[in-house]
Amino acid sequence: MQQRISVIFGVLLVLGLSAFGGWWGMRGREEAERPERRPAAVRVAAVEVGSIETQRTYSGSLEATAQFIVAPKTGGRIEELALRIADKVTRGQVVARLDNAEHQQAVAGAEAEFAVAEANLMEARNALITAERELGRVSTLRERGVSSESQFDAAHANFLARQSQTVVADAQLTRAESALATARIQLGYTEVTADWSDDTDEERFIAERYVNEGDTVSANDPLFLVVELDPITAVIFVTERDYSRLRVDQPVTLQTDAFPGRNFEGRIVRISPIFSTTSRQARVEIEIPNVSQMLKPGMFVRATVVLDRVEDATIVPRTAITRRQDRDGVFVLSEDGNSVRWQPVELGVESARQVEVKNSPELGKWVVTLGQSLLDDGSAVRLPEGRGGQSVGGDAGTQ
Repeated sequence: MQQRISVIFGVLLVLGLSAFGGWWGMRGREEAERPERRPAAVRVAAVEVGSIETQRTYSGSLEATAQFIVAPKTGGRIEELALRIADKVTRGQVVARLDNAEHQQAVAGAEAEFAVAEANLMEARNALITAERELGRVSTLRERGVSSESQFDAAHANFLARQSQTVVADAQLTRAESALATARIQLGYTEVTADWSDDTDEERFIAERYVNEGDTVSANDPLFLVVELDPITAVIFVTERDYSRLRVDQPVTLQTDAFPGRNFEGRIVRISPIFSTTSRQARVEIEIPNVSQMLKPGMFVRATVVLDRVEDATIVPRTAITRRQDRDGVFVLSEDGNSVRWQPVELGVESARQVEVKNSPELGKWVVTLGQSLLDDGSAVRLPEGRGGQSVGGDAGTQ
């Protein structure tokens, strides 16, 4: 029995050694036939030193810097509208006239009442003068013992009555004068003027007309919308990330689809102190000179603001930045152009295509911009045919 077990064990051992020998020989042949790993193909770009800035472009729209509604202060039928949409209007200009027949009649009646009150006052004053003279004559006779006490009392009472009538007549004249002034003001309201509160006399424009000649309007019904176009205001909304980097008087460059390829310069004039609870954005107003009135309220605009700017910065293309092990870095090309090394960097100011790298004095002259996924620290590389390390100069990389 023991002899039989020994024979079986020997057979299994021979079979195992044979299988291992075959596997080892096959592996050797595969390794011998496997091609040698080739250098990774990459593209590189030069490391630059210069200025770089962070820009943000916001979408917004244009609004009139100032606008107001022209409305009559009295009601009536419109007899004349002096202006139409897009017409210029100056401060104090008459823009509409209402039917004023009733108001003219009211002025005529007030003038008549004023004339009557003026005549009554003159009559009261003359009567007062007569009563004063009579009182004086009676007083003299009384002193001589010719006039009685009752005659003196009657003359004195008449004088006081005439004096009171004069005061009443004077008050009636004042009331009539006020009524006449009111009637004339109401008549003046039938000529509707465009008046604005600020001190500027610059021309403004009729943006909308709400009525036609012959319409009947009430007091404060809108007739025209008047707007100021120079300067004009652009309104944008910014997020919390950029809010703290904006300031009043910060320059802004604007573009609009109405004038493609043309830039308009403005400046920030107001920054809202609050954020909308729904959009989490803050309103920012930009003032733009608009002497030629090319820009109109309601136009869509793109506003570009420079948030940061650094001079003499070390700059690489954004495509060169690679993240490995939760760190930002770049692959730096060796001097012979045959290998790369991994260099962690700290990012600074970023533009649309470039980024500032800081705390990297040994960055080198060239960084990899394409093919980083094939690389590790020390990997062999090759550049596209006809491009090789420093020999290619400024043409070493493309983006």
